[in-house]
Amino acid sequence: QLQLVESGGGLVQTGGSLRLSCAASGATLDQYAVAWFRQAPGKEREAVSCISRIDDSTYYKDAAAGRFTISRDNAKNTVYLQMDSLLPEDTAEYYCAADGRKCNWYTEGYDYWGQGTQVTVSK
Repeated sequence: QLQLVESGGGLVQTGGSLRLSCAASGATLDQYAVAWFRQAPGKEREAVSCISRIDDSTYYKDAAAGRFTISRDNAKNTVYLQMDSLLPEDTAEYYCAADGRKCNWYTEGYDYWGQGTQVTVSK
């Protein structure tokens, strides 16, 4: 059974950077498409980025494009989300999710989820 654990969240000023990690156990993560989602208080969970399982193609939603970079390290069984030029509107709980099929932007499209890591960007 695949298990995911996020880390790397924290408090950062506007314009700063954070790198989130999604560490997997119980299975090899390179067999899965892995996405990052986020959920701000009072808002629905939204997709941020995804890396495919076939050729490591990467996909970004508009809010993340040009500022965030998703990558995977198969040796560490970990997927990362490098977040640069952070804005207050990036404040949210960030979750990684995995699925054995392909990247998609829907929460129901992922079978495995981590517990989340909080990112807070101050003005």
